[in-house]
Amino acid sequence: MISRRNIRVKVMQTLYTLETTDAEALDKNKKLGTNILNEKLSRSLDLFIISILYTIRTAQYAETDAHQRASKYLPTKEDLSVSTKIAGNEFIWQILSNQTFAERVKESKLEHFVNEEWIKKLYSSLVKTEEYQQYIAEQSRTPKTEKAIIRFLWEQQLLVNEGLMEYFSEELPGWEDDSEMTLMLMENFFKNSNKINYLSLISGEKREYAHDLMQTVLDKKDYCMELIEPKLINWDSERVALIDLLLLRMGVCEFLFFPTIPTKVTINEYIELAKLYSTPQSGQFVNGVLDNILKDLEKDNRIRKQDRARKS
Repeated sequence: MISRRNIRVKVMQTLYTLETTDAEALDKNKKLGTNILNEKLSRSLDLFIISILYTIRTAQYAETDAHQRASKYLPTKEDLSVSTKIAGNEFIWQILSNQTFAERVKESKLEHFVNEEWIKKLYSSLVKTEEYQQYIAEQSRTPKTEKAIIRFLWEQQLLVNEGLMEYFSEELPGWEDDSEMTLMLMENFFKNSNKINYLSLISGEKREYAHDLMQTVLDKKDYCMELIEPKLINWDSERVALIDLLLLRMGVCEFLFFPTIPTKVTINEYIELAKLYSTPQSGQFVNGVLDNILKDLEKDNRIRKQDRARKS
C-alpha cells in the first residue's frame, strides 16, 4: 500500500538525519539509522489511520449531538428527533471491530491527534448536505449505501475542507510530505477495507527494500563518491546541496545493487525527488550526473538488471 517513492523519501530523510548527527553519537548507536527509518515509516502510515479516525469520529458525533440537544432545558421537537443512524453505520463498525485497527490506534496513541472542535465543525457541515439527509431518510441499510455515505464524508467534507487540510499541515507531523500517499491509502481503503491489517501496512518486501537501500548507501558511501565526484564539473562536492548528494548516492546504489529496479525508473524517481526536496536547479543537476554515471557504468558492462518476475 506504500509506494517505492514514499520509501525513497523516508530513506532520504533518514540519511539526512544521520549525515547531520554528531559522529560520536552515531558511533555509539549503531542501530540509530534503523530506528529512525522505522519511526519515519510508522509515522507516515499513522496519518492514514488518523484520517480514518477523523472520518469515524465525525460520523459518531451524531450521538453526541442528539444527546446534547435532547438535554436542553426546553428541547424542541427537532431537538428530540436528531437521527443517530450514521453513528451505527455498519461500514464504520466493520472497521472498529478489526482488532488490528484498535491495536494500532492504541499503540500509537492516535486519538491524541483528533481535535474535537474540528469534529463538531465537520459534523455540522455534513448534516446540511442533501446526501446526508437522503441517507438518514432511508429506512434500510445496505453495504453499498453504508460505505457510500462514509466515503462521501471523507471525500466531500474532510478532504475538500481547506481549513482542515491547513490544520493537518500544521498539526500532523509529516502531512505535507505524506498527504499524497495518505490519499492513495484512503482510496484503497474504500475499495477493500475488510482485508487490511493495520499493524502491517508495509509489505515485507518493501520494508526490506527500505532498509537495504539505507544500509547500502551508508556502506558504499566512499565507493559512490568515487563515481560521483568526477562528474561534478565546475562543482565543488562540498558546496553541492547535501540532499542532492544523498539522492545521487541512492541513485548510484540502485544502479549497481538493486537488479530488479530499471535504471530509467531510478533516474526519473530521483529527478522528481530532487525537484520536490532540494533547489530549483536540482532536478536538472541530478539528471545530468546520474545519466553520465550510468553511461560509464553501461560502457564498462557493470549494470546487471533482471526481470522482477524472475527474482526468487
